Amino acid sequence: MGKLAQSTIKYLIEAEFSCEGIVEKPDVIGAIFGQTEGLLGQDLDLRELQRSGRIGRIDVELTNTEDGKTVGKFYVPSSLDSSETALIAAAFETIERIGPCSSKVRIVSVKDVREDKRKYVLKRAKDILQRLVQEEIPPTSALTEKVKEGVRTAQISEYKGLPCGPDVPNCEELILVEGRADVLNLLRSGIRNVIAIGGTTIPKEIIELSRERITTLFVDGDRAGDLIIKEVLQLSDVDYIAKAPEGKEVEELSRKEIFKALRDRIPVEEYKRSKS
Repeated sequence: MGKLAQSTIKYLIEAEFSCEGIVEKPDVIGAIFGQTEGLLGQDLDLRELQRSGRIGRIDVELTNTEDGKTVGKFYVPSSLDSSETALIAAAFETIERIGPCSSKVRIVSVKDVREDKRKYVLKRAKDILQRLVQEEIPPTSALTEKVKEGVRTAQISEYKGLPCGPDVPNCEELILVEGRADVLNLLRSGIRNVIAIGGTTIPKEIIELSRERITTLFVDGDRAGDLIIKEVLQLSDVDYIAKAPEGKEVEELSRKEIFKALRDRIPVEEYKRSKS
């Protein structure tokens, strides 16, 4: 039998049949071709249409019932126009025998496959458009803020080898954080008087700064943060303790979370009393 490319199908004919006996798929196919032959003239002969690719492969589904009958459906794809396809479909209802058995055929539907494709295209177009709208250029204020963030993070510098913000050399009040990523995150929020300790081993530069300036130690909200506080308090003279929310790291905090944590800082003496 001829084949019809899926992309060329215009219509799909769906027919149901019933037989007064047991038949097989070849019997159904044979009846479809044999009993419609010559009915509509040479131009609409089913075998010729299939050879030329205008009618596709016929699929048959059948079931043998308990009372010895056979019921089922067959499907015929068509690339003919609507009127020709309708004639072919009507011709199937003239089939009176399948194999040796009397039968009845009824057309269930002639579906416009292109309409299903149009519905799919429309749905996908809506999805794609929605995604495009969501990814549209952000408002000017958002772009401006991104530019400002870029400028702030570009301002990271060093103080005696330690990553810091540009205000550290001359600012009377400093914020001590653990590492470079923490410094960058505070710079994004416009905090320029921040300097990194660089780990649990406290550099002598940090010890000296803590004695000379007002210092706030800002650590992660986990056990590692508690260990850094303990180490720093043993060696330096910090004035305040600030912690990120439980389970969060300073480098991942939002601007709002950063400022809240710094507002909620507590004096070192109060921190020591809470731990005693």
